[in-house]
Amino acid sequence: MKPTLSLTTALCALALSASVHAQLKLPKTEAPAAAVAPAAAPAASTGDNAEKEKAGQVAAAGWLVLLDRRDWGRAWETSGSMFRTSVPLPAWMDGIPKLRDPMGALVERVPGESVYKTTLEGRPDGEYVTSLFQTKFASREVEEVVTTVHEADGRWRVTGYLTR
Repeated sequence: MKPTLSLTTALCALALSASVHAQLKLPKTEAPAAAVAPAAAPAASTGDNAEKEKAGQVAAAGWLVLLDRRDWGRAWETSGSMFRTSVPLPAWMDGIPKLRDPMGALVERVPGESVYKTTLEGRPDGEYVTSLFQTKFASREVEEVVTTVHEADGRWRVTGYLTR
């Protein structure tokens, strides 16, 4: 699959901590380490990375449910502060439907690997989790890459989204 990179994709750098719904399925197999997308800084080496990776993945999955429901405004409102600062609401409301609508309704989403990092290119140092989801829509299959950030209030919120 070719990456879908556009203004719309750039607009999709967002966030949320919400519950995961039934359309998510447990991974059938582990994704290979090479499948992790962002070529960012090395992963931090603390023993609690697995907990952070799971928390970031849950936040990402919950946020994706908002996109699946076409709840674009709530997705923007619950996104990370970096996203809301850089992407005006009108641009988001115009861009995200153009990215998601052609794919059709969600059929299945399988969570894959999540990776914890303390730095990402172009972002301030912090705690980030990038999660991969193998997603089948009515019109096509994509890999969704969702990056969350651990914000000062203790919540994980989406700060990046792309499909490829």
